[in-house]
Amino acid sequence: MSVKMATKKKESAIEKAEKAVGDIAEKVIESAENVAENLESAAKKIAKKVKAAVETVDALVEDGANNSGKKKHVDKGAENKSEPKSETLADEKKAKLAKLLEKAKKLESAVEDVKDIDMKSKLKNEETEKSDTLVPMEDYLKASIHLGTRVITPDMRKYVYRRRADGLAVFNTALLDDKIREGAEYLTKFAPQDVIIVCKREAGWHAVKKFSEITGIRSFLKKYPAGILTNTNLDNFFETQLIFICDPWLDKNALHDANRIGIPVLSVCDTNNFTAGIGKIIPGNNKSAKSLGIVFYLLTKIYVEARKLDKTVPPIQDFIEGWDDLVPPK
Repeated sequence: MSVKMATKKKESAIEKAEKAVGDIAEKVIESAENVAENLESAAKKIAKKVKAAVETVDALVEDGANNSGKKKHVDKGAENKSEPKSETLADEKKAKLAKLLEKAKKLESAVEDVKDIDMKSKLKNEETEKSDTLVPMEDYLKASIHLGTRVITPDMRKYVYRRRADGLAVFNTALLDDKIREGAEYLTKFAPQDVIIVCKREAGWHAVKKFSEITGIRSFLKKYPAGILTNTNLDNFFETQLIFICDPWLDKNALHDANRIGIPVLSVCDTNNFTAGIGKIIPGNNKSAKSLGIVFYLLTKIYVEARKLDKTVPPIQDFIEGWDDLVPPK
């Protein structure tokens, strides 16, 4: 078996393991959330029953008080006969009320126990313990790179940590840091003249233009010229060794051309993207100028250092307009 085949098998095994771990983590989180929801629903039902029981007892007490005033003319024998019956009924109601209150307290404590489970600390400890990130975690949150869409494709599920209350998917931020590093290292294997970057989304134009100016990698913004890689009869035909795209859906023409002629593809992928035909993935929010800005800032920095280019990488403020005005979410 050749070294290349062995490497491919190893990478395939690693990807399968990552997917399996992601699926297990997602199932555990979903199970915990379902348990919490069921317990909370049960607690609410018990609380309603307790409230009804309390109202019943109050009504009985009030009726007893009213009836005692009306029945003063009744003979003592009749009073003595009815009192034991009303007292028995009141005792039964009190006993039922006590049992209901006890059940409600137990369910309430159970719900609180479930709510106190910190799934993030149990399943994603590496996110808080990771100290060698490319930028501080606060900067990732500030750029909203961790926020996906409400749609999660099977291809991107392994990169998702959870859903927010509003339905938006949330990426595992520590995993994003690792994948940006891996994507940058993959990109550094190619010389600037052997790579093109395509970005149809307006949110990425500013960052991609800055990335292109510093690294020397040719960029195609707004529109990708069809056939420039596949039609040798075109005047602007050229060859390249890697295509970098910002969104597999918007930049699908470049992706299709690359797949037709067997050129590897590097892509930024959001939770709603399918990754067929893409060789290397950088997961993250590819809808936001802030998110794409921080991605291309980091890629530029790593690429220039690794290729030893005689270029000065500007601060992140040059990649993201209004960066200093952004405040990281709490």
